Amino acid sequence: MKVLVIGAGNMGLIYAQAMSKSKLLNKRNLMILDNSPEKLQSLKKISQFDVYDRLEDCVPLADLIFFAVKPYHSEDLFQKIKPLAKQGQIAISIMAGVTIATLQEGLGLQKVVRAMPNLPAQVGKGVTSYTASDAVSRIELLTIENLLDTTGKSLKVSSEKYIDASTGISGSGPAYVFYFMQSMMEAALKMGFSANDSKLLVSHTFEGAVELFNQSDLSPNKWMEKVASKGGTTRAALDSMEDNNVKELIKEAAYAAFNRAIELGKEK
Repeated sequence: MKVLVIGAGNMGLIYAQAMSKSKLLNKRNLMILDNSPEKLQSLKKISQFDVYDRLEDCVPLADLIFFAVKPYHSEDLFQKIKPLAKQGQIAISIMAGVTIATLQEGLGLQKVVRAMPNLPAQVGKGVTSYTASDAVSRIELLTIENLLDTTGKSLKVSSEKYIDASTGISGSGPAYVFYFMQSMMEAALKMGFSANDSKLLVSHTFEGAVELFNQSDLSPNKWMEKVASKGGTTRAALDSMEDNNVKELIKEAAYAAFNRAIELGKEK
C-alpha cells in the first residue's frame, strides 16, 4: 500500500511522519507533495518518505490520498487531481467543512473518509474523529483507523454531523485549553509570580488534573466536589465562574466552532 499526503503544513507533516513509521507501510511507501520550494527543500532532508512537487508523478501511484490542505484550496486542487485519480483509490480529508459529497464529486472517487484531527497529534496525544462513505469496506476502515492511530486515538462516528461537532469539541478544543491557561498565567503574574513560575504552576496543574481524571471513573463534577469544600477558596472560585456564566460561555464557544464548520461545508 502506498500513501500520498498532499500538503506539508503542520497537520500534513505530523501525519506523514507518524504514518511513515506504521507497520502497515513498508519503507518508501509514504509520499508527500507540496508546492512551496522552501518546504520541498526541507522535506527532502527527511529520509523516511518520497517528496514530490507534481501531482501527475504521485497521484496515480497512491492507494490512499490524504488531503491536508486549507479548505479554500480544495476546488482548484480537485480539478487538477480528478483526471489523474483511479477508481479504488481512497481519499482521506482533514479539511474542515469539506463534505464527503463534495469530495466524491470533486475527485470522481467513491471511497472517501472525512476526518477531524487536533493539534496534540504533534506529540502523539491527538484524537481524530472520522466517518466514511458506504463504498469504503470494513477492512479498509480498519487500515485507515490504524494509520490515524499513529498520532494518538481515533474515534469512528456514525455521520458527518459528528465530524462538524467534533470540530467544535476536539478539533478547536486545544485552543480553549490554551485560552484558559493563558488567563490563569496572567492571574499568576498579577499576583506576583515570575513568568517561569506562572507557567510551571499552570501547566502542572492542568497535567495533574487530566491525569487524575483519566485514572478514575469520576466525572468532572465529582472531582470539583472533592476539591471544593463549603466556604473554601476553590468554592469561591467556582462560585465566581457560575456567577459570570462561564460554563454557558464555553458551550457557546464550542457551538460557534461547530456552526462555522457547517457554514464552511455550505460555502463549497
